[in-house]
Amino acid sequence: MKLNRVSITRRLITTLTGMVVIFWLIAVGLGAYVMNRELAEIFDGTLQETAERLMPLVLDDLGQRAGENDEQRLQEIQQGLNREYLTYQVLDATGKIILHSQEAPTVPYEVPLKIGFHNTPKYRIYTETAMNGTLFLHVADAFRNRREAVREGTVALLWPLLLLIPVSMAAIWFIVSRSLAPIDRLRTEIGTKDSGNMASLESDTLPRELRPIARSVNLLLGRLRAALDAEREFTSNSAHELRTPIAGALAQTQRLIAELPAGPLVERAGRIETSLANLGRLAEKLLQLARAEAGIGTAEKPVDLALIIQTVVSDYDRDTETSGRILNECQPDGALVRNVDIDAFAIVLRNLIENALLHGHAEGEVIVKAESGAIRVINGGEAVPANDLVDLKRRFRRGRTKAAGSGLGLAIVDRIIGQMGGRLDLISPVPGQTDGFEARITMR
Repeated sequence: MKLNRVSITRRLITTLTGMVVIFWLIAVGLGAYVMNRELAEIFDGTLQETAERLMPLVLDDLGQRAGENDEQRLQEIQQGLNREYLTYQVLDATGKIILHSQEAPTVPYEVPLKIGFHNTPKYRIYTETAMNGTLFLHVADAFRNRREAVREGTVALLWPLLLLIPVSMAAIWFIVSRSLAPIDRLRTEIGTKDSGNMASLESDTLPRELRPIARSVNLLLGRLRAALDAEREFTSNSAHELRTPIAGALAQTQRLIAELPAGPLVERAGRIETSLANLGRLAEKLLQLARAEAGIGTAEKPVDLALIIQTVVSDYDRDTETSGRILNECQPDGALVRNVDIDAFAIVLRNLIENALLHGHAEGEVIVKAESGAIRVINGGEAVPANDLVDLKRRFRRGRTKAAGSGLGLAIVDRIIGQMGGRLDLISPVPGQTDGFEARITMR
């Protein structure tokens, strides 16, 4: 199914501009129709007035030329004109042409010899009579002149359309953008809501049409806050309450292993010890996850992350199992000063180092370095397929490994780093190598 991804803004601009153009064309069409009728009346009036004024001149010219039987032309009346818009013919009672203008045809117009307007395929003609109906004057106006006038007037009305279209689009875009700005702000505010930001939307400044949406979203956010708070409280309380009995059971199991004689019971007790240790780590991760969901990433005072890295690495150096395996290449130089919570960043770093120790080469080194404001935790090992990298930051998702783990470490890191305004990238193989794994934190 193909989704319609056209924005409301673009659709409104296109539709409204199209409607404006259509209405303008309709207005031009009506204007051309009215202009044609008005021009026809003006041309007819001019035609009749010309005939009435021309008749005395014709009679005067005929009087001066009395006794002449040859066909004459009344050249003095139109002297000096390059083009005649009106032509005329003077006829006697028999329909014979006595006089005519320069551009008039030499054969009579095919119209009756009576006063009034008449039409031929090419001309609009007004006929005037004199001398008791024995002399007729045809004054003709070519229809092409009238069509030319209407065409020029219509073109003059269409010219503004070339400027109207871009101006209308700009004006409509400005108006629509301002009108839809509250919707865009509401969409942006809703888009920022997640488990770390469940604050209610501000609805007092919204238009009346959008307030019901904001109220509905706020009701939903309230229900989500209550559900998430209950989930976090349950997770935190469960993890906290489980730590003591798990630690006690683990201690009793270890003591039991020390007191038992060698045999299958010791092996079975060892498996119990391993399960309890894994359960203790899971409880610790759940407690960290609950703290991460509560939004512990940011702080008001800036701290140097390199100092936190140095402290965490020192803790691993004091452990006999991991001593010397963590190489710290970050030096306190002020380049990694950020407003973050110290404990939250320590949780992030410990999870990344623990992940590198568990899934890297046995007894292999883990490198922690800082480059261009990014913190890199690098370990050896087989390259992780690109498809698996996408899911590693999701809860309870683990790669193709047999090492112990809960699948929560990278999810916790990603959550806390997001609260700090940073980004966690998982890269494998390590750039410049054919194997290895890198967790890169980019801090803004």
